[in-house]
Amino acid sequence: MADNDPQSARELSQFAENLLQQLQENFQALADKLLLRTDEMGDRIDDLEKHVTGLMAQAGIENTSEELTH
Repeated sequence: MADNDPQSARELSQFAENLLQQLQENFQALADKLLLRTDEMGDRIDDLEKHVTGLMAQAGIENTSEELTH
């Protein structure tokens, strides 16, 4: 039984290392996806602000840029 313990310890250590590696890869993939979605949302917000500014200008409303950013 003493012969199996070092093998089991190595297997457990390798299992834990593999598990941590998978967790790190999954976390990185999630972080990358979140960053991409955040950038996309920022672009959409910028486009929305431009459209609202254009509509406000067409309606004759003054100070459109400052009102949207504050």
